[in-house]
Amino acid sequence: MGEFEAADLGDFVMRAGIGDGGTVDCVATIIGSWIDPLVSASLFFSSVDRVGDERRERSLWWRLISRGTARSMQCPMDAAASGTSPVMQFHGIVDEPPSHSSPLHTALERSQRHCYGHETPGEFPLAVSPSIVLHVLSTCELDPKDLAALEATCTFFSKPANFEPNFALSLPEVAAFDMCHKRPMVKLMAQQEREQLKQRCGGSWKLVFKYIVARERNYSRIVAGPGHSIVVTTKGDAYSFGANCWGQLGLGDTEDRFKPCLIRSLQSIKITQAAVGSRQTMLVSDTGSVYAFGKGSFVWEELSDAADHITTPKIVESLKGVFVVQAAIGGYFSAFLSREGQVYTISWGRTERLGHSSDPSDVEPRLLSGPLEGVLVAQISAGNCYLLMLAYQPTGMSVYSVGCGLGGKLGHGCKNNKGTPKLIEHFLTLSFNPVSVAAGTWHAAALGDDGRVCTWGWGHTGCLGHGDEEYRVLPTVVQGLSNVKAVHVSTGEYTTFVVSDNGDTYSFGSAESLNIGFQEDEEAADDADFSTPSLVESLKVLNDKAVQISTTNSSYWLNSEMGYPHTFALMESGKLYAFGGGIKGQLGVKLSEGQERAQNPERVPIDLC
Repeated sequence: MGEFEAADLGDFVMRAGIGDGGTVDCVATIIGSWIDPLVSASLFFSSVDRVGDERRERSLWWRLISRGTARSMQCPMDAAASGTSPVMQFHGIVDEPPSHSSPLHTALERSQRHCYGHETPGEFPLAVSPSIVLHVLSTCELDPKDLAALEATCTFFSKPANFEPNFALSLPEVAAFDMCHKRPMVKLMAQQEREQLKQRCGGSWKLVFKYIVARERNYSRIVAGPGHSIVVTTKGDAYSFGANCWGQLGLGDTEDRFKPCLIRSLQSIKITQAAVGSRQTMLVSDTGSVYAFGKGSFVWEELSDAADHITTPKIVESLKGVFVVQAAIGGYFSAFLSREGQVYTISWGRTERLGHSSDPSDVEPRLLSGPLEGVLVAQISAGNCYLLMLAYQPTGMSVYSVGCGLGGKLGHGCKNNKGTPKLIEHFLTLSFNPVSVAAGTWHAAALGDDGRVCTWGWGHTGCLGHGDEEYRVLPTVVQGLSNVKAVHVSTGEYTTFVVSDNGDTYSFGSAESLNIGFQEDEEAADDADFSTPSLVESLKVLNDKAVQISTTNSSYWLNSEMGYPHTFALMESGKLYAFGGGIKGQLGVKLSEGQERAQNPERVPIDLC
């Protein structure tokens, strides 16, 4: 923390009078992160039982002010690329710091403080300038649980803050309000729609923020598709590379690309999320629009009456009345999640129609209702012939599934198909609170808030990680990860990746295409399977922490001409690495003559920050 010691920050909190024997370290950590971005990774809340009576006398407040302009925390993966310093906005309140000769400063230098039972009252500017604290809470993007912890354990944070929009709201609630309204999905809502969303989330802006965070953590910014790839930067630029025989790169032609190319027709539009299928691509903008290009299917009929493929991004007109926040493409359908938490699907040529009864020629988006009526969905994930939906509830999350049940991939204890969404009840039996789901081609995985990972469905090549190739009809905890706290999970055709909280990556399943991350030669890889989790050493030696993995999630036998599946690893530094099949350029790097697969992670020439 630079020149500041942890005790100084603890003293800062104590003098503010906000430690009720609960989480006083939390505020010290927040302020420390505000002071010095180098400690931004330490935003974790710890509980302390008591604080000693003796405190060193120093005016930390004035030392903070003397540092000059406060710096907002910038995570390497979230930093804006403008390079300009952020402008501090203290919620419309101007706080004039008193001069060093003012009576207030003199009061600060008193040797006696009214703190934890001290009889002599003291003063501290934190209570005088809560807008500074609000700025810190709002700009550090704290976890909703952290905001709730502050409010529950500290008197200073639970009392009315006297800020707009409601003077009765606490500081954490106002901070949550601010962070929600920074998002276009809330910003562009009418007042009545905002209020409806708040009530559906449980009546609190902290709960709305919890829903938004649950949704945003599952955005797909790197997508290793079957033969082609899409990358979305933090600025909202979209890059594509790989196979382009149907215009699925969106570059206006059908030529393959072996390095990332900016989709220039979308430069004025901020893209937030991508979905890739067999020879097609969808991109979602921050204003809720969906752009599609590639081979004719799903929504393509409405885009062109003559061509069977689209080479430049076209807005999907049938979704113009829906503010879309996420799109997913399966083998026989496409799905869309609205900002209101509703799910729409477009199916083709299949009897179940994935949740709605309509004619096979119907290409209009249809709302999934039935069991999902009134349910707030935070994430969708598409397999080849089924869809998983992560549903938000103030007390915890749940998972629904719909579609083909062969192999048990719907997770209901049987192999039956489901024409309408059904709740996966087994998570309650496991006391497992899911925060993310990953629908692989034939198997599925879920990440729990406690770091556990469950898998189910087809177990071919050991892709479930249970030490065998048996299928599972119910979500089953991967015991081989019992000593790992997982923070991210990704599934492909017969592969699974798990990222731990320390940035290590584990994988299991088929290593046929070298896309599982283990350094085997190509001949050995053709017969190599790993049925239990193994550390991906080839990523660990990069001395960078993985934050997100994407592996090809499409049936290989339908896309064999596109080459072997491949995998992306996005690192904390913003660097992107690729390995696996690459004959079409889908790795973003050109392989040597005669080489079809990359054994070691190759650096993709693009920086996502």
